[in-house]
Amino acid sequence: MSPETNDLYEEFARGSIDRREFFRKLSRLAGGTAAAAALLPVLESSRAMAQVIPKDDPRLETGDIKYPGESGEVRAYSARPKGGTKLAGVIVIHENRGLNPHTEDIARRVALEGFIAIAPDALSPFGGTPENPSEASPLFQKLDRQANTKNYVAAVRYLKTHPQATGKVGCMGFCWGGGVTNQVAVNSPDLAAAVPFYGSQPAPEDVPRIKAAMLIHYAGEDARINAGIPAFEEALKKAGIDYNIYTYQGAGHAFMNDTGTRYHKEAAELAWKRTVAFLKEKLKT
Repeated sequence: MSPETNDLYEEFARGSIDRREFFRKLSRLAGGTAAAAALLPVLESSRAMAQVIPKDDPRLETGDIKYPGESGEVRAYSARPKGGTKLAGVIVIHENRGLNPHTEDIARRVALEGFIAIAPDALSPFGGTPENPSEASPLFQKLDRQANTKNYVAAVRYLKTHPQATGKVGCMGFCWGGGVTNQVAVNSPDLAAAVPFYGSQPAPEDVPRIKAAMLIHYAGEDARINAGIPAFEEALKKAGIDYNIYTYQGAGHAFMNDTGTRYHKEAAELAWKRTVAFLKEKLKT
């Protein structure tokens, strides 16, 4: 299933186009009405699978927040368990499709593991992620990389000083967000734990600036990203950084995204189990 097909269904699910227009475009992408009809239940199943934790889960407090960043106010989705207990914070960084329902669902999954989770919207400088997913990708090309990194570093400060937080902060991100997670680790000495999923690596000369413990996930079938592993690992070793690298053989880039065709159930479940255990260990007070 192509990214264009997934984007089209996301556009329909958000209500940006009606069913007739959606099916007309899907037929064109699929190569005919029969193929489109066969694709539709697959798309609907993927959409349903994405919402592992319902938006209105009674165990959680969720909502939209804003915090001060380098480029102005940054929008974010927030989720935390109900109750007054102070908790560690975890930043969830989305893929290069922006802050979408899938990322919000990941934040809810993190919250149910006992954390305050926030998922900032990198496209806040442009008014936030567009309703039409196809309009999001071009905006990433316009982002100021340094300002974007500082916006996420500001999220670390926000969670570190949150009145219901312990002061311990971790960060996790996927694809584009995995690369940003690495940059947050380089640029925020207050970050205690970082979990990049198949993200581009920081420059080797920047690695000694990392203070966070690192849990780094890669897909076995991801040649472009994996080409940077040896230099990254060598730099981590030389700097004496607490790290673990796992490569999931048979899995491709974006294997954690259970709304896409690259989802790899076994790899995703093992990576998630390792991630939760790591965050609980490194962010405990």
